[in-house]
Amino acid sequence: MVAETVGVSERKKMTKLFWNAFKFSPVVLAATFLAANSAFAGEATESMTSVAELSEETKIGQVTSVSQFTDVQPTDWAFQALQSLVERYGCIAGYPNSTYRGHRALTRYEFAAGLNACLDRINELIAIAVDGVNKEDIEALKRMQEEFAAELATIRGRMDGLEFRVEELEANQFSTTTKLKGEAVIAASGAFGDQKVGGGDIDDNVILSHRVRLSFDSSFTGKDKLRVRLQARNTPKFDDGGATGTKMTRLGFDGTTDNDFELDELNYTFKPMKGVKVKIDANNGESNDNINVFNPVFKSSGGGAISRYGRFSPIYRIAGGDAGITITAGGKKSPVVANVAYFTDSNNDPTTGNGLFANNGALLGQLEFNLGKKFNIGATYVHAYNQDGKTSGSTGSLNANKPFGGNRLTSNNYGVQASYKLTKKAILSGWYGISDVNDQINGVDNATIQYWAATLGLKDVGAKGNTLGLIFGQSPRVSDNTVVAKEDPNNSYHLEGLYKMKLNDKISITPGLMVIFDPEHDSNNDDIFVGTLRTTFKF
Repeated sequence: MVAETVGVSERKKMTKLFWNAFKFSPVVLAATFLAANSAFAGEATESMTSVAELSEETKIGQVTSVSQFTDVQPTDWAFQALQSLVERYGCIAGYPNSTYRGHRALTRYEFAAGLNACLDRINELIAIAVDGVNKEDIEALKRMQEEFAAELATIRGRMDGLEFRVEELEANQFSTTTKLKGEAVIAASGAFGDQKVGGGDIDDNVILSHRVRLSFDSSFTGKDKLRVRLQARNTPKFDDGGATGTKMTRLGFDGTTDNDFELDELNYTFKPMKGVKVKIDANNGESNDNINVFNPVFKSSGGGAISRYGRFSPIYRIAGGDAGITITAGGKKSPVVANVAYFTDSNNDPTTGNGLFANNGALLGQLEFNLGKKFNIGATYVHAYNQDGKTSGSTGSLNANKPFGGNRLTSNNYGVQASYKLTKKAILSGWYGISDVNDQINGVDNATIQYWAATLGLKDVGAKGNTLGLIFGQSPRVSDNTVVAKEDPNNSYHLEGLYKMKLNDKISITPGLMVIFDPEHDSNNDDIFVGTLRTTFKF
């Protein structure tokens, strides 16, 4: 009876000591209770994944000797503490592959699970009066707590303050499953030159415009994402119906909703199996948002190239519409990544000849080859169909100023894109594309369209985080046509320079200038200049 009373008393003391040390200073007990690293361990899980959802891989097994761990060496700083817990108390577990992973970060859940295992084991030993648990061990723990009393008091105060702020945040948070992201672009822009394409003076008044995007990203399993994006903007297009007379001068962030917010994106991404990702676009789907476009420095419309053409190859604009699906097999580190996508812009029209699988649509296939950490290259094919002959649809703005008579068109489009990291701070990218566009009504206006570009991005120029960019290329050109009069007589060249200055993680300012030489591939047209000062805010 006395022995039982002593055992209960010692058990309570031990539990209290462990709990106090765990609650206020996991660091103090890290060497002694390294067992916590193995319980309910897992690689960095998604923020919304609970402990109960940990995968089968993380289930653990008891070990009887520290030598069973393949990644624990006698030279490790906590080797003896770990050995003692294994051989004296038997409360250490490892992973199924015989690893312990003692060098990674520790969570409170993992620490609590491991600590609980050790407490249960010590309670068992005390209950059966095993000599392995003695007063010296308990006294050592007491001395350790007394020695770090000041540190514990300091940490206790910090923890109380932190817990209060966490409770306040949880009570007033936006959502437990949705993250809000925002971007605001404010730009001063203007076009300059002698005359615009088609005659008349260029409209050279400088404008101040903006674009605001609010993205709501939700996850329901930790491995999926539902995105709803709202957008309001008022940036006009410097195009054939506006200031310059050519679409070649369009800015990368242009477009207007008269400052009204509209549903810009609605899509859902999930992984049905390991190595496979599926994205379903219900509104304003674009292939360039779903697959690698091999232009990492300039892809973003808010932080990359200032021009529309400089962001990525036009072949990705061909595969786009109101709705679509993209399937990707392989991850970022896979040597080969395969993509298949289908898009249409008549998906919500039930009338004859329309619908999800009729009329305007594009089917894309792309193979991406990752040749080491520095070089990747991709081959892309797109087959597109457009019932009304709009080259801005099925041929994705491929020389949109030369319509093909309003007839039904099909196009076969081929592209090669690549990106090479010259140094840690210099990335060279580029693309080449060719399209065969065919009139499906009377066989006329069968054309070949070609385009190419090269981009160079230099990071940390002038200051850390700043980027200097240079883009040069040829916009889509009709190099051959059964109607010779519709062939482009000369070559237009696109030259663009920009310098993005990163003021902090949330604000950047980008002055940039693009020059279009011989617009619309006609040397009779005057060169056109478009300058902009773009400021981007992220929140």
